[in-house]
Amino acid sequence: MHFNHYGGEAARLAADLVNLTAPPRPEHLEPLLAAHGVVRRTLTDAQAETVWAWSRRLAACFGHQSLEQRCQAINELLADASTSPHISLHDGRPHLHYSAADADAADHVRAITAAGLAYVACSAEAQRLGRCARPTCGLAFVDTSRNGRRTYCSVRCANNDAVARHRQRRQSNSQSAAARAV
Repeated sequence: MHFNHYGGEAARLAADLVNLTAPPRPEHLEPLLAAHGVVRRTLTDAQAETVWAWSRRLAACFGHQSLEQRCQAINELLADASTSPHISLHDGRPHLHYSAADADAADHVRAITAAGLAYVACSAEAQRLGRCARPTCGLAFVDTSRNGRRTYCSVRCANNDAVARHRQRRQSNSQSAAARAV
């Protein structure tokens, strides 16, 4: 599934922000923002803290909650990050910008990630905002698969979980055979 730049890429940015494990320094956030095409990415320490706090709120949009709960969480983010979307012509083609031209980098991240999650929930399916099914992982991801049934954050996690389940079955079968032999 392909999403537009602001929708899909902003939702993937939201997932990457959720997956941060510690409050980031501005110099650590800037490459992440650049990788997702964010132009306004120079942050102060206070703005990095704002993005960290925002990332903890984004987490409520990924996982196994009901559609109503997920939409409510996204609506709360939209309300808190609300700016007036506007059409920009800066590259010669009309397209939407979700934050004001004078918004600081943290406000811009808040606006685009909230809009990106809303875009995925409305234009694709809300369950495409998932959490890895591998018990030891739990990373947030945006499911871009064709059928929308991805349950792992990566092929590596899917393979590792399959191997773990196989080993567990093999061990159970061995124990059952040993118990029957006694």
